[in-house]
Amino acid sequence: MIVVKKLVDFLVFDTESIIKALEKINNNKKRIVFVVDESGCLQGAVSDGDFRRWLTSTSDFDLGVSVAEIMNKGVRSAPVSSQRIEIEAMFGTAVDAVPLLDSSQRLVAIAFKTQKGFAIGGNVIEAEGPAYLIAEIGNNHNGDITLAKRLVDLAVEAGADCVKFQMRDLGSLYKGGGGKDSSADLGAQYTIDLLNKFQLSNDELFEVFDHCKEKGLTPLCTPWDLNSLRALEEYGMEAYKVASADFTNHELLDALAATGKPLICSTGMCTESEIKASVAFLRSRGADFVLLHCNSTYPTPFKDVNLAYIKRLQEIAGGVVGYSGHERGISVPVAAVALGAKVIEKHFTVDKGMEGNDHKVSLLPDEFADMVRQIREVEEAMGGARERSLTQGEMINRETLAKSLVIACDAPSGTVITRDMVLVKSPGQGLQPMYLDQLVGLRTKRDFRAGEYFYESDLKADSVDARAYVFSRPFGIPVRYHDYGKLAPLSNLDFVEFHLSYQDMDLKLEDFFTGVQPIGFAVHSPELFAGDHILDLASTDDEYLDRSIRELNKVCDVTRSLKAHFPRTECPVIVVNAGGFNSTGFLPKDQRPQMYERVAAALKEVNQDGVEIIIQTMPPFPWHFGGQSYHNLFIDPNEIAEFCERYNFRICYDVSHSMMACNYYHWDLHDFTLKVGKYIAHMHIVDALGVDGEGVQIGQGDVDFTQLASDLSGCASGVQFIPEVWQGHKNSGEGFWNALDFLERFKL
Repeated sequence: MIVVKKLVDFLVFDTESIIKALEKINNNKKRIVFVVDESGCLQGAVSDGDFRRWLTSTSDFDLGVSVAEIMNKGVRSAPVSSQRIEIEAMFGTAVDAVPLLDSSQRLVAIAFKTQKGFAIGGNVIEAEGPAYLIAEIGNNHNGDITLAKRLVDLAVEAGADCVKFQMRDLGSLYKGGGGKDSSADLGAQYTIDLLNKFQLSNDELFEVFDHCKEKGLTPLCTPWDLNSLRALEEYGMEAYKVASADFTNHELLDALAATGKPLICSTGMCTESEIKASVAFLRSRGADFVLLHCNSTYPTPFKDVNLAYIKRLQEIAGGVVGYSGHERGISVPVAAVALGAKVIEKHFTVDKGMEGNDHKVSLLPDEFADMVRQIREVEEAMGGARERSLTQGEMINRETLAKSLVIACDAPSGTVITRDMVLVKSPGQGLQPMYLDQLVGLRTKRDFRAGEYFYESDLKADSVDARAYVFSRPFGIPVRYHDYGKLAPLSNLDFVEFHLSYQDMDLKLEDFFTGVQPIGFAVHSPELFAGDHILDLASTDDEYLDRSIRELNKVCDVTRSLKAHFPRTECPVIVVNAGGFNSTGFLPKDQRPQMYERVAAALKEVNQDGVEIIIQTMPPFPWHFGGQSYHNLFIDPNEIAEFCERYNFRICYDVSHSMMACNYYHWDLHDFTLKVGKYIAHMHIVDALGVDGEGVQIGQGDVDFTQLASDLSGCASGVQFIPEVWQGHKNSGEGFWNALDFLERFKL
């Protein structure tokens, strides 16, 4: 069972709309939200099942009506003071969330059914979640409350989820009352001496805990004795850490389990039989706990870490495990996360040379921050044991580096394909060579010229062909100069969007267009120019910025020249990726206003007579030639709207890009669309998957096209669009016709 107290994603007010409830359900991933009145009192619940039942029982699909109309008023709840066993008894096949109420019937927490894991503060520690990172301050404050608070602040900056301290009642803990003991060995004498010098009082620790909460960080503490536990319970700790030295102390474990708080238990200095005995003891007490693999040597030699034991510890624990490290450096905890550790604890200090054993095995703030960064990178890289699919970067490289099946001779439609008619050639823009045997013996479904690619559709019995489409707004497809004459006549297009390469800008238009063309046009500016120059109007390098402005002026010149061939379009739009990318990471948010100002200033240097530059909405991780980047501008809908309003610009709404931004930042595409809708001049409508899945087939990603069509009909009625499908031009535009066939169903 997990008890969550951070409720923002699980609550809606009874006056809010159904669409708001659905947004929360999408965000919280638990398939349910709870409905409260303005006082926070529970009124009911809405699950995805309740929504589906409402859909099938009404003919009025107005998502703007009050959520109170579809909520389940009979939801079962429990007092927040209920025992764990009482709450767990309420779970069943149809109930996996129980709202917990205070004496005034206000919703204050939610208990979720789970096999493994628990929550501490706003963090859920579970097998599928991120690692919980603890900065162990312990007594590294050396008795100085100011230093203790400074360490907390530095831990926040370093990315810790939690800071941990220790509390001891020396008088009850140590033989002889915690004073000098001439009979103790040297190690014990040294430890007692340090504790007498460097302990903070209980009240001082409580003051530091309060400081943690003010900084948004969860404080934890290790009670070394029953008196300390009582003091911490009176303060109101959310969870406890059990030191390795106390994992065999069942009297203390019993008292800790009786609090009902989650326990994080180190297992250093314990034999496996002792670990199993203590695990059985905690289970018998119904405790929520996680075991940390640990070697209690300061510092631990790498040969003694035995990190592989994490897997065995998982079997013993029957749940999530973690790692508490005393070795030097950060490589071991990073590796522990790769092995499945979901809690990481490392000591934290500002000076490794300070007095005390812990300092020498502690991480400095910049080292801890580096560990956090590397752990999060490893977690992102871990992925899941699902079916392998191509990433966006692989698709790009496959197009360039792989091989395809091509035809060796001209062949009219209906020709039987023989082995000598098929060659294997680079690049990989057609059917993969593994399908050679399936291809041989089939009949061609179209007229071939020597050197043309075979495609997957050549293996299929049927395919989608171009036809006339019906939309409520102008529509077109993206083309290059060389395929315009081949693709444009195949359908009733209103316009085409020319995707320019930097080499296209030097071509003679007369070689491709004769006379006046019967449709309109738009232009997509190149991102890449000769010499690996990627357009960046936000650059702080004056020379680089000047070149970007010059190149964009050339694009405007080419666009004005195209008007002679496409006079139907009086003021063509030019889609531009304005820049603001970074190759090493996202820039601080407070730097963005100056970047937007640089973009606006640069655009003033561009001659836009007879054309209109519109800036494309961007994804968080765009693919440029040279790899994936981090993008900072024209991602946030509020920033986009502010820029357009302030500088009188319009945008190209790239739905795929913005869907990926919504996925990464946990925004809702519905809200995004409404915020930028009035500024949309042109649209790229296509699907997306995850945070960088731009190449997914339309209809197979995360975009809710029913909702999108409804939103666009209201806020961007009549705005033109293209389906910017990855490699849609292949096989006579097959990808574009598939996309248009799909989108036509939604009455765009």
